[in-house]
Amino acid sequence: MPIRDTLELLKSRGLGAITGGGAEIFDPEIRAKICQGKETADEWIEVHRTWHQLGGRSTCTMLYGHIETPAHRVDHMRRLRELQDETGGFTGFIPFAFEPDGARPVLQGIPHATAHEELLNLAVGRIYLDNIPHITGYWVSLGLPTAQASLSYGVDDLHGTIKEEKIFHMAGARTPQEQTVAMMEKAIREAGREPAQRDSYYRRLSKPAAAEPVAA
Repeated sequence: MPIRDTLELLKSRGLGAITGGGAEIFDPEIRAKICQGKETADEWIEVHRTWHQLGGRSTCTMLYGHIETPAHRVDHMRRLRELQDETGGFTGFIPFAFEPDGARPVLQGIPHATAHEELLNLAVGRIYLDNIPHITGYWVSLGLPTAQASLSYGVDDLHGTIKEEKIFHMAGARTPQEQTVAMMEKAIREAGREPAQRDSYYRRLSKPAAAEPVAA
């Protein structure tokens, strides 16, 4: 089925939003080396463009810290920014650092991105992607201490408590599988921010109460 027909069918059956997974890095030469066989950058862009034209909302991502250069990252964010200028359909940007331990042999041995690099990347994303409302410091990738620090680097969302996560841990991540609501609230408050629950559209659902802590 054509992309538009497929998305229209899914939307009619109740699909409310789509994730930005699979974007990786848009440069075709890099994609050929790290994710050969996945959709092209143009195909990824067209899916999200079409979804936005149908009134849908989505997040966007970037996988960094492997064989790409800073120029590749900027080019990736440029294409996201241009699509957001066109459609306004992205609700948040979620960058992830590459996990080398579970990668194919040819990609193993690449040093994991440092906390400094992760925070710098988030800060640049917040400055450059000023037309995307929210930036997520994904604690599963960052670890909670660095995610906590990211709230001072342009991040306004840490995702959720997450009961079970497979993609990053299959790739070699050693961060915890789940955070409690209390731990998430504590980390957010210690960073000088106010924790709150949100929905998939980043709309606030509730304010925290002293007896009922909630996750960001």
